[in-house]
Amino acid sequence: MIAQKIKKILVAGSLGCAVAALVPACSDWDDHYEGTQTGTSLSLWEQMQQRQELTDFCKVLEQTKVFRMHKKTAVSYAQLLQGGQSFTVVAPVNGTFNRDSLLSLVQTNQGDSIVEKFFVLNHISRSTSSLKDVDQRMLLLNSKHVTLNSGAIEGVTAREANIHAKNGVLHIVERPLPYEYNLYESLCDIPELSAIGSYLRQYDEDYFDADASVSSGIVEGVPVYVDSVVIERNRMLQRIGLINAEDSTYWMVVPTTQGWQRAWEQATKYFVYDETVLKRDSIQQYWTNRALLDDAVFNLTDQHSTRDSLVSVPWLNWRRSWVSGKPVYHVFQQPFAAGGILYGAEAVSCSNGVLYKVDEWPFNPLTTYFTELWAEGESTWLVTNEKDCTYNARRQVADSISENAYLQIVPRTTTSNWNLTFRINNTLSGDYDICAVLLPKAVSNQNNPDLRPCKFKATLNYVDEQGQPQEYDFDNVQFQNDPEHVDTLVLAESFHFPACNYDQSDIKVSLTLRCNILARETARFAREMYLDCIYLRPRTSKSE
Repeated sequence: MIAQKIKKILVAGSLGCAVAALVPACSDWDDHYEGTQTGTSLSLWEQMQQRQELTDFCKVLEQTKVFRMHKKTAVSYAQLLQGGQSFTVVAPVNGTFNRDSLLSLVQTNQGDSIVEKFFVLNHISRSTSSLKDVDQRMLLLNSKHVTLNSGAIEGVTAREANIHAKNGVLHIVERPLPYEYNLYESLCDIPELSAIGSYLRQYDEDYFDADASVSSGIVEGVPVYVDSVVIERNRMLQRIGLINAEDSTYWMVVPTTQGWQRAWEQATKYFVYDETVLKRDSIQQYWTNRALLDDAVFNLTDQHSTRDSLVSVPWLNWRRSWVSGKPVYHVFQQPFAAGGILYGAEAVSCSNGVLYKVDEWPFNPLTTYFTELWAEGESTWLVTNEKDCTYNARRQVADSISENAYLQIVPRTTTSNWNLTFRINNTLSGDYDICAVLLPKAVSNQNNPDLRPCKFKATLNYVDEQGQPQEYDFDNVQFQNDPEHVDTLVLAESFHFPACNYDQSDIKVSLTLRCNILARETARFAREMYLDCIYLRPRTSKSE
């Protein structure tokens, strides 16, 4: 029964998921809309009152008040259906729902809003729709869509259809219309997924839409509005995917509470911020959850073939994520095959897509949040300090050159041992191989290239968990590149960053390259360097 379902929602604490429709007051609607003239003088409300089989439904409509901007008004739905705006009403007959439970709920503001959304608005549409021989779709006041055909509405048999009123159409059905949760509501209500739902609800907020509101001017420097429009939104869903929107189609893969907790404990160790970062614990929690959610939502509008591959939402829309100039391109091949992210998942149909339940978070950190970091040499804005050199970004299209560009570093004099420091963004508190990629001089002079290698030292600058600056000189090793090939020099293997610097504006991680050629070595080594990029390669333990 629908009332029992509403009680379950209330007990489960899913109030935050119920996005109340912004229903204008009765007088506002009468001002803006005209009734449908059908040749009958009876309103929808009057038509229902004449039907003995609809007395339970009428009683609920009389007791349920319209909510406007999350506040209960004095207008009941009985009054609304007596007014001038046109509606389609789908009325379930007596004895098919628990009237007394619904009437008990409407005695409180919270209960009233739940009955409104999950029951009353699930049976009313602003459009006027008659049942016809062809299938059609109708939008309900709670933003759900239902299918109509000649004899049923959303699979519920119509006892009597196309009853005209002066302000709309009435259909009498054998039982209440089913309420199908959207993805967000399912996350909030399914017990084994409640950990994720509870987290997402923290980001529900009311947003005042000044552009949609009607202003009456400015009084003492403060704008005054005669009609304020407040929209309920979720800031997190705006970043990972609008899974609460009824007009979009998404897939989402979600682990059970136990699987989510295990994945969360694994991910959170990569987002340990140093003690100088304000609200470090909150930021750690936020990015840990983002790490697990960013690749879990898939907008079907932008998928080419869901059997072949899935591309996560942050790459497909305006919320593209960039790390040191490189886009995070997350494509998951063969999602339903063994080893795929949806292999063995339980599909739960929702009003705006499909929720795939899994026991464990099915992703790998190396393909989601713990990814390669690149500081491209030609990204001169990453240079934080230089000494005794000039540098210029050069374009060169070649498969072996990252982003088809590099940095040419030239000493100021023939004997200058230069220094150049590069900022490295978005490091996590994990282990990385620190690499520098150098190009041969042949990329600019194939006929007579300089075949002398570069010789240099390096220093990594970072902070510890207390926020204190630290230096690592790579054991004072002198590095030399292969002058005839593109050479990836591994400066350090599995270097551990004790503190995360993800999404931080402060420069806390940088790498300094120092040319280290003695005067007597000038004939053997070249001080000019072609730097393709600085590259941090993540390393995880076998258990991950």
